[in-house]
Amino acid sequence: MSLVLNIAGAAVCAVAGAGVCAMILNSRNRQREETRRRETEVRLEQARVLAAQETAQLRAQFAQTTTAQGAELVEQARRLTERESLLNTQLARILQTETELKQQRETFERKSAAVETTQQELLTLTQQRRQQLEKLAGINGEEARAQFLKEIEQESLADAANISRHILEDAKVHAEAKARKIIVTAIQRYAGNQTFESSSATIILESPELKGRIIGREGRNIRAFENATGVTVLIDDEAGAVTLSAFDPVRREVAREAMLRLIQDGRIHPTRIEEAVTAVKSEMDETIVRKGEEAAARAGVPLLNPEIIKVLGKLHFRQSFTQNLLNHSVEVAGLMALMASELGLDVNIARRAGLLHDIGKALSHEVEGPHATVGADLLQRHGESAAVVNAVAAHHNDVPAEGPWGILVSAADAVSAARPGARSESMTTYLKRVEDLEKIGTGFAGVEKCFALQAGRELRVFVTPQSISDEQAFALARNIAAKIEGELQYPGQIRVTVIRETRCVEVAK
Repeated sequence: MSLVLNIAGAAVCAVAGAGVCAMILNSRNRQREETRRRETEVRLEQARVLAAQETAQLRAQFAQTTTAQGAELVEQARRLTERESLLNTQLARILQTETELKQQRETFERKSAAVETTQQELLTLTQQRRQQLEKLAGINGEEARAQFLKEIEQESLADAANISRHILEDAKVHAEAKARKIIVTAIQRYAGNQTFESSSATIILESPELKGRIIGREGRNIRAFENATGVTVLIDDEAGAVTLSAFDPVRREVAREAMLRLIQDGRIHPTRIEEAVTAVKSEMDETIVRKGEEAAARAGVPLLNPEIIKVLGKLHFRQSFTQNLLNHSVEVAGLMALMASELGLDVNIARRAGLLHDIGKALSHEVEGPHATVGADLLQRHGESAAVVNAVAAHHNDVPAEGPWGILVSAADAVSAARPGARSESMTTYLKRVEDLEKIGTGFAGVEKCFALQAGRELRVFVTPQSISDEQAFALARNIAAKIEGELQYPGQIRVTVIRETRCVEVAK
């Protein structure tokens, strides 16, 4: 009985517990559903707020865009109105201009017709007057015109001849005396030492063994030397000497010094040759700069551009006949200073122009053209004054002289070259060159006579005007110059001047 009661009690308790659990679960479910409902409401509320905000933003953007477009449309309408007004104004002006042009054309046509009528009347009156004059004078119009022009021409030529004669006589009286005094004073005051410097690069060999060493096995040493220096090596078996031949005097001097060092050292092979040539080239650059600086100091020319100093120093290795060009340039600078002081001109400009007048000769084999213009271009590139540049360019009359400097340089250059001992040349060679020059000039058709002037520096050719026209005279000068370049060897340059003279002669009876 107690067992049954226990079981029944347990069952009741189980049922009661199950009910309690069910009640608890139902309560929790209700709470969860309530929580979910509240969350859903919150989310919906947030979604409504966001939608309202986006709607307001879109409305604001739309309103802003609409306002901007409206303003733009208003501005475009205003611009169109202004353009339409401008076009209407321009159209009115064009119509007005067209009306004025039409009126002017009508006026011009009326005036043209009146002028034409007047011209016809004047022509008729002129013809009548001419016929009356011809009847009175007994000659026609062409004869009267020719006679009148002839009288005017003769009177003009007589006046021009008188004026020219007076000018020339006055210039000769004053200019020749003054120029003679200046040049004589400069020559007397200047004393320059000029020593003979041979430009030949010949080395005497002391023993026959040196010849074999210089040549090397199968000529490898002599080939290496020629490649390193750029000169041609000639060995004279009979005289026992080595001759170095090159157009560039600096290159030839480098080769000469390198050959002397190799002979003194005794070790002659390709590697040693390259070392010796490299060392001499480096020293030669320093020597060129030193010679240029020394020349500038002797001439009293300060503050020269370093590049000009380098080129100027190369003149030490150039000769004109037996005259060293660097010493010649210093001498011309001194003469220029003396003549400038006599004339009251700037002595500093004179010294610079005299020292630098032949600087183009250091570049003449590298740059085409006369050495005067080549040197002037170099000086202009490196900042020399216009007076110095023109003096250098004009001292051989390659360009017109602007002021007195070009003429003074030409005079000083001639004085330096013409003094005794400056430029010695055998009389036979000189006469042969002059003879060849004149022979080339007279070898062309139409040449009447030919003269070599200025110690063979100029060839003056006279042609017959009936055979050679003005255009043909220019061509003849070029052809003669080309033939001289191809057939003769000469120092410096030779100017070819072709003269075509036309004489008009009338006999007064």
